[in-house]
Amino acid sequence: MSDLRVTMVDVAKRAGVHVTTVSLAMRNHPRIPEETRSRIRELAKEMGYRPDPLLHALASYRGKVIAKRHTPTLAYITNWSSKWGWKNATAHPDFYAGASKMADQLGFMLEHFWMKEPGLTQSRLSAMLYSRGVTGLIIASHGREMGDDLEFDWSKFCGVKIDYFPHKPVLLNVTNNQCDIVRVAMQKVLRAGYRRIGFVMHRGWDHGVDHLWTAGFLCEQQHLAASERLPAYIFPDLEPIEAWFNESDAPVAVDPKAFTQWFEQNRPDVIISKGSFVLPQLKAMGVRVPRDVAFVDVFLEQFDGLTAGVRQNHETVGGVAVEILAAQLQHNRFGLPEIPTTTFVEGTWFDGASCPPRIQSSRKASAPAVKRRA
Repeated sequence: MSDLRVTMVDVAKRAGVHVTTVSLAMRNHPRIPEETRSRIRELAKEMGYRPDPLLHALASYRGKVIAKRHTPTLAYITNWSSKWGWKNATAHPDFYAGASKMADQLGFMLEHFWMKEPGLTQSRLSAMLYSRGVTGLIIASHGREMGDDLEFDWSKFCGVKIDYFPHKPVLLNVTNNQCDIVRVAMQKVLRAGYRRIGFVMHRGWDHGVDHLWTAGFLCEQQHLAASERLPAYIFPDLEPIEAWFNESDAPVAVDPKAFTQWFEQNRPDVIISKGSFVLPQLKAMGVRVPRDVAFVDVFLEQFDGLTAGVRQNHETVGGVAVEILAAQLQHNRFGLPEIPTTTFVEGTWFDGASCPPRIQSSRKASAPAVKRRA
């Protein structure tokens, strides 16, 4: 076998086309008919052609240092009840900040598009973006109440979704790892000596992440004895759906009467939740943190050592979404993915005074082992 590398020129001569055609076909560029792309790629495979990674790295470097006449645009598409309402919601403004920062680093301009602009339909937005040469789309801040379908001409676009909505079509997805965030919190409080662990979550927020909040809680709860497993408090009640499904306007505080009943029936040693959900009600009940009950915030935003919890790295989610989209564009991977993937971004634990180590009694020796994370 020859040690000489098969080049694009070799493939072009065998295929009877220009080397530029081979280059575009190997990058799956839509300018080349699909039949031609398939024929050239099969021929290249048969000849033993392999891309040269050093040349690819050089081309990427040159693309960064040589000024472009026009900065390519990525579309950041939201579907909220108002154009900028998502900026007042938890996580969503940080998603955008991270995406904007990464887009700038990679040489793109990130432009916001609101799907509810008066007179704008999905088909019109799709056509408008394509006519402007915008083929990279970040689908973000899509309210649960806005529907579960997104109908674009996906053959013309590369798309990456932040979070879970809409569910259709199935795109490449980037989100916080809500399941592991709760698992980390559970593991931390178990190691600190707590056993009666209460978990409080808004029903709509759990629904919005495909129930991964409760999945993480139930997974780690299996390390406890059956007598120590407290029922999660998921609010508000299931009916009516309007009370929790509307993401833009849904209340984010527990019902005082129902929460008080759950608390008194179960008497948790520690509560894992979001501060705005439960802390005002605990104060109104005269329950002191951490003297009467410890608290862990899985939406931690203050890092002053007062509150224990997990920081969700929202900006990283936005940045990773842009990185993935840029790679899709570089390889001309237009259309819906044949095998969709989800990229999870881990949270970061912070110790805090709201959840101090608990003084252990003799029962510590018989406590079930907890699996340690790497």
